[in-house]
Amino acid sequence: MILAAAQSYRLKAVGITLSEEQYDKVCGRIEEENLNHLVDVQLLDYRELKDQTFDRVVSIGMLEHVGKEHLGEYFAAVERLLEEKGISLLHTITGRDERGTNSWINKYIFPGGYIPTVSELIKHMEIYGFYLYDAESLRNHYTRTLEHWAQNFEQALPLIRESKDETFIRMWRLYLNSAAASFHSGNIDLHQFLFSKGPNNHLPWTRDYIYK
Repeated sequence: MILAAAQSYRLKAVGITLSEEQYDKVCGRIEEENLNHLVDVQLLDYRELKDQTFDRVVSIGMLEHVGKEHLGEYFAAVERLLEEKGISLLHTITGRDERGTNSWINKYIFPGGYIPTVSELIKHMEIYGFYLYDAESLRNHYTRTLEHWAQNFEQALPLIRESKDETFIRMWRLYLNSAAASFHSGNIDLHQFLFSKGPNNHLPWTRDYIYK
C-alpha cells in the first residue's frame, strides 16, 4: 500500500510491521523501485511509533491481531499520531457478535486474535473523539479474495512442500476454504471505516472521491 501511494500520488509514507519477512521484502521493493526519497518502513510495534504526526493513518488487516483488551490502545495511538483534521482509514474483519474468535483458528492460525464487531469499533471512535464519515462492507470482495488465495495455495504446493509438512498443508487448506465460506454466508464481514480527528469540512461529499 505504501509503495502504491508513493508511485501513484508521490506521497511520503511510513510503513510499520512486526514481520521480519515483510520488512525485508518491502525494503527490497523500495530499493528496486527507487522510492527511498518517499517511502520508509520500520520493524516496529505501532504503539512504539512516537514523536511523529501524520495527516493520514491507514491500517489494513492489522486490527484483528491486537486483541479485544487492546482495542482502546489502538484508537488512542491513532488519536496521538493524527494531526488535527487528519483522516484515518481502518480496514478490518468484523464479526456479528462479541465472541470474537474461533477456538481452532485461535490455536493453530492466529493465536491471540480477536474479530471486533462494528458497534465495538464505532464505540471506541466515539470514546476517542473521532468523527465517522463512512463505513463500507467489502464482504463479497473478501470472499472472492480468499477463493483466489486458496487457488494460489494449491498451485504453490510443490514449493510449499519443500518447507512445510502435510499437517500444515491440511490446516491452511481448511482455513482458507472455511474462511471463504464464512464470508460468503455472512458469518463474518469485512469493513472499511473512514474517520477524522476533529471535524473535517473539506472532505468530498460523495464516496466517488472520498477514498482518494
